[in-house]
Amino acid sequence: MASEKVETVIAGNYLEMEREGEETNSNNSVRNKLSKFFWHGGSVYDAWFSCSSNQVAQVLLTLPYSFSQLGMLSGILFQLFYGLMGSWTAYLISVLYVEYRTRKEREKVDFRNHVIQWFEVLDGLLGKHWRNIGLFFNCTFLLFGSVIQLIACASNIYYINDNLDKRTWTYIFGACCATTVFIPSFHNYRIWSFVGLLMTTYTAWYLTIASLLNGQVEGVKHSGPTTMVLYFTGATNILYTFGGHAVTVEIMHAMWKPQKFKTIYLIATIYVLTLTLPSASAVYWAFGDALLTHSNALALLPKTKFRDSAVILMLIHQFITFGFACTPLYFVWEKFIRVHETKSLFKRAMARLPVVIPIWFLAIIFPFFGPINSSVGSLLVSFTVYIIPALAHMLTFASPSARENAVEQPPSFLGRWVGLYCTNIFVVVWVFIVGFGFGGWASMVNFVHQINTFGLFTKCYQCPPHKA
Repeated sequence: MASEKVETVIAGNYLEMEREGEETNSNNSVRNKLSKFFWHGGSVYDAWFSCSSNQVAQVLLTLPYSFSQLGMLSGILFQLFYGLMGSWTAYLISVLYVEYRTRKEREKVDFRNHVIQWFEVLDGLLGKHWRNIGLFFNCTFLLFGSVIQLIACASNIYYINDNLDKRTWTYIFGACCATTVFIPSFHNYRIWSFVGLLMTTYTAWYLTIASLLNGQVEGVKHSGPTTMVLYFTGATNILYTFGGHAVTVEIMHAMWKPQKFKTIYLIATIYVLTLTLPSASAVYWAFGDALLTHSNALALLPKTKFRDSAVILMLIHQFITFGFACTPLYFVWEKFIRVHETKSLFKRAMARLPVVIPIWFLAIIFPFFGPINSSVGSLLVSFTVYIIPALAHMLTFASPSARENAVEQPPSFLGRWVGLYCTNIFVVVWVFIVGFGFGGWASMVNFVHQINTFGLFTKCYQCPPHKA
């Protein structure tokens, strides 16, 4: 009887979103066909492109730096381990979204002009205290995630044009990235997600092939790991790499049938691993310990038209990823000032502009491309996308009645609820001790070292002395 009830809920769920998709399909004018093709996405493929494109981003260029801190074997193992763990917690978030949305639709709540966000899921399932915790960690992570994209833009363009210092480039790209206020939601990232993934794919294989063709530099050494600080700093950068699902709920909400999201993030992670493992391994093999003082892998490769192409493509991709990270912040701000449900795109865009200002400012204060990833990974990602989803899932289904009436039942191969709870407890304990504890200590020691070495507001981080 319970299973019949669940099936009924799923079959009738997300009705208004599916109807919206049908309405879009019914208009066959050339203009609407083009709009749908380039602008209005909501399929499983759109979600996969969004997850894959958003997950790898600029961190592709810092993973060789992490390998120099961890050593080759640990670097590979941590990528596989955190890739699997990230996919698991993305699955938990998707389950909680389905549960929340189903409960609200039973209450006849209409989400037609409202984008559901992670903190609202926590509020609906666990109450206002969990909402506040989720809101704090999610917004802070996305804020610094946007900061990192801006820092990466300045770091990359410098390798094509060093006539301007990195701080000046940060000013310029801050203004460029502010144009993302005009992109309404994740529905409208269809062509950008697809193109962004092609760009990172090119860059990853460029790093791999160029490093192998360049060969090992004279006197190359592979000393990692040498210290506990470097080891756990590298590990938390990988934790950050596979913790990009702070926008999972918004991506799901942009789907016509969000219940199909369950395995998308895992498939996206598998594809991302085909980019990150070869590129990081090849660059570390070629340059070894030199990466310890060059957090951006592009800095060590010779200047060619292929490298310049990779830089330009990554710049465009970082603009896209900035939009991915910032869009949920735009939604939160819109809801706070009560313009979220307005149909005026221009009014919403103007209302969003204040969100970009602190991001711009923080990118100028802390331009430490590489070390800032590890700090964000240990202090924010560890809670935002690992610990909080695992705890929230356990508490949501703590009662027997909640487990019996759950819309999504745990997979049988895992041992149903017992296996699920054991997995969640492991995730919480591991990430709290290794990610937040050791990782937080190591990344903050390294971050303070960067401040002491280069200073806040440094004009050109890790630039050659004669260029600074």
